[in-house]
Amino acid sequence: MKVVPVLRSHPRLAVLFAVVLAGLVIGRLVLGGVSVEVAVPSGQVPIRVYGLGTIEAKVSSKIGFAVAGTLVDLGADAGQSVSKGQVLARLDDAEQRAKVSAARAQYEKALAQSASARAIVAKTAVNRAQKEKVSQRRKSLVASGTVSEETFGDAHAAAVSAGADAQAANAEVALALATLADARAQLELNEVLLARHSLTAPYDGRISLRSRELGSVVAPGEGVFTLFDLHSVWVLAYVDETLAGDVALGQGAEVRLRSAPAKRFAGRVVRIDIESDRTTEERKIYVACAECPQHLGEQAEVVIDTALVDGAILVPATAVEGFDGRQGMAWVVEGGRLARRPLSFGHRTLDGRLVVTGGLPEAGRVVTRLVSGLAEGRSVRTTDAPP
Repeated sequence: MKVVPVLRSHPRLAVLFAVVLAGLVIGRLVLGGVSVEVAVPSGQVPIRVYGLGTIEAKVSSKIGFAVAGTLVDLGADAGQSVSKGQVLARLDDAEQRAKVSAARAQYEKALAQSASARAIVAKTAVNRAQKEKVSQRRKSLVASGTVSEETFGDAHAAAVSAGADAQAANAEVALALATLADARAQLELNEVLLARHSLTAPYDGRISLRSRELGSVVAPGEGVFTLFDLHSVWVLAYVDETLAGDVALGQGAEVRLRSAPAKRFAGRVVRIDIESDRTTEERKIYVACAECPQHLGEQAEVVIDTALVDGAILVPATAVEGFDGRQGMAWVVEGGRLARRPLSFGHRTLDGRLVVTGGLPEAGRVVTRLVSGLAEGRSVRTTDAPP
């Protein structure tokens, strides 16, 4: 029996058939059991934060000479470990050595002059004492009439002259000592300048860069080597501000490097900058990594363990509408039927799932994947979402 010709010949029957068909369609859409996946409580869920950065060193120094000159010796190269005080490079110091020799000669001359001046002081002191003794004796003889006043006057004048000679000798000594001190200072200065023609390592470390070659003329303060402390290597990671709030000092981390993609290095958060980058809106997080290769500047990926949530209900962010960082609308199955509910969310996992913290009715289950046909009040068949 053909249905269409019969319906055409019976209009009332056609209307009745259309009503029944529409009811079947509506029932299928509203009351039919569409299949949805719902979240189930998970076990212990690690909450991790991802950051991208580079290997750096907390203690890193660009070192060079304090004086100008020509490089005549290079005793170290990039990648080499050095010890504190080790000579790394030397400048041509022939001119400065000559200045040291001249300053030493001046010092020795001043030393001899000071010794001579001291001898003269001693001699004049003896002569003064002798002249004063003669003057005193003749003065006593004048009273007895044994010596004339004229003879006493000569002796007294000689004593006064001897005293003046002693004072002049003392002044010469003072001058000689001042000359000696100046010569000593000039010698020490030139010796310091000579020492500055040698560049030594300020601490134990490794050279990451050598910037000059033999024969180069360097200016004062110009970098020749870049040195870093082996024990201060860490990873500088940039973390999005929206995720950085849960990062704290002491949290464990995992470091992955481009040069060793199959390896995982253990680390620990040791510093968090209080100022974020105003352009990228990222925060600098520093992770100590004792086992990381010391390849400064190498790109590194950092995963920081910020929390461990037990029994969390996780919902993909793609299943939440209007999420503002704390709340959003989600589909919830209540008593076998769908409803849209505002839910609150807390932590976010690396794979983009949100931890439900509030708004979920008792016995309600959150839909984890949006499918076609979702409607308020529609009955559904539920299956557990994969963990």
